[in-house]
Amino acid sequence: MEATEQDPLDVDAIRADFPILDREVSDGQRLVYLDNAATTQTPEQVVDVFSDYYRGYNANVHRGIHQLSQEASIAYEEAHDRLAEFVGADGREEMIFTKNTTESINLVAYAWGLNELSEGDAVVLSEMEHHSSFVTWREIAKKVGAEVRYIRVDEDGYLDMDHAAELIDEDVEMVSVVHASNVLGTVNPMRELADLAHEQDALILGDGAQSVPNRPVDVKDLDVDFYVFSGHKMAGPTGIGGLYGKRELLEEMEPFLYGGDMIRRVTFEETTWNDLPWKFEAGTPLIAQGIALAEAADYLDDVGMEAIQAHEEAVTEYAYERLDEFDDVEIYGPPADDRGAVVAFNVDGIHAHDLASILNDHGIAIRAGDHCTQPLHQKLDVAASVRASFYLYNTKEEVDALVNALDAARDIFN
Repeated sequence: MEATEQDPLDVDAIRADFPILDREVSDGQRLVYLDNAATTQTPEQVVDVFSDYYRGYNANVHRGIHQLSQEASIAYEEAHDRLAEFVGADGREEMIFTKNTTESINLVAYAWGLNELSEGDAVVLSEMEHHSSFVTWREIAKKVGAEVRYIRVDEDGYLDMDHAAELIDEDVEMVSVVHASNVLGTVNPMRELADLAHEQDALILGDGAQSVPNRPVDVKDLDVDFYVFSGHKMAGPTGIGGLYGKRELLEEMEPFLYGGDMIRRVTFEETTWNDLPWKFEAGTPLIAQGIALAEAADYLDDVGMEAIQAHEEAVTEYAYERLDEFDDVEIYGPPADDRGAVVAFNVDGIHAHDLASILNDHGIAIRAGDHCTQPLHQKLDVAASVRASFYLYNTKEEVDALVNALDAARDIFN
């Protein structure tokens, strides 16, 4: 499938970089991987970084003057520069490496929230938040006596922005909203939300777990104060994520973790903190993962983020339209032409977990459950859903395989 005017990507060439996609599963069925909102696959170029590091310059960073340590330190520091550039930050001082989106949100919640929130303050979330945000902010609010408010999701899967304007008042100190829903596919208006927050002197955190991998993101254009993402959802390795924060905020915040490398000077009486971003990266960091994440950013930029977004939107729209052909399929979220690379649905009379099991027998990997959004599923009045999610290497032919496999599930349950 060469790049065309309709499809800006040469998907066959891209798939060649991901040999796992040629794997046979479930009694010889060829893998159809549609679980990208959970974890994307990793290209050979990123995998090679690990062997290069461990075979060539494996050493701790910022701790030695020998050549290997110097080489590792430079590569790790430059990885921060690369990811800062990838999301539009000003430099490495605004890019902290964490384990994942969850840890990034927790870092802000503990290092900023515990010190800045108090009784009478409010935090605003949305009803479509991932548990990483939902649970974290609610628990922090409990500790300090703050209130948590939730922006409504309307019947079409969009945020009720009139309701958001009502909720974000002078008592609000933080707005934390997912940029793109991992269930509904809704892409939220982050700049509009940022404007609402800043008009009330509140801060805003954007959860970019489902947006950084799939579309161009510029944190300055969005005017977010914090922005978080995970490497394993953007063709990178597991165990590495990023936190963007405006430099003046990060400088004011206390460290989240204490230990080696996050200090400048320690005496028996006091401790002073290291410069950004190392102030928030205690202990031996995720060296190989960070360097590999920079390679993933290079890979995605080489393909082209605008082209990736266009391809994913085309595949997602096709999937929505194919599934919408059936009266027994209920799809959740916005219309086909206005969503991210996710389609969550249910088939009448078939539990999501049963459907996922049958699809697996046909080689199709999808996600079934509440997708770490139990409150949203309660609002949708379903216990679970099936989620197909797409990435730069997926094809419309794979969507057809998914739709055809649904017939096998219907046959079993009918």
